[in-house]
Amino acid sequence: MTTQTDTPGSVTTVYQVSGMSCGHCEGSVSGEISEIPGVTSVKAVAATGELTVVSAAPLDEEAVRAAVDEAGFELAGKA
Repeated sequence: MTTQTDTPGSVTTVYQVSGMSCGHCEGSVSGEISEIPGVTSVKAVAATGELTVVSAAPLDEEAVRAAVDEAGFELAGKA
């Protein structure tokens, strides 16, 4: 899911991540995603596997996949 937000020029995208089970997992994924240029906000929820990313422009899905992989998890795709 990709949507425009109330902030002009920002894009919110929700991804599905496999393997997150706790707050530490959420922090690991959020930390890696926040390093992608243009990302302004990240929220990972282990209970649902959802990763919500707000960015200045649409992100390259391969960059998101690489960051999730670096955190030790698997990007299943957009939610």
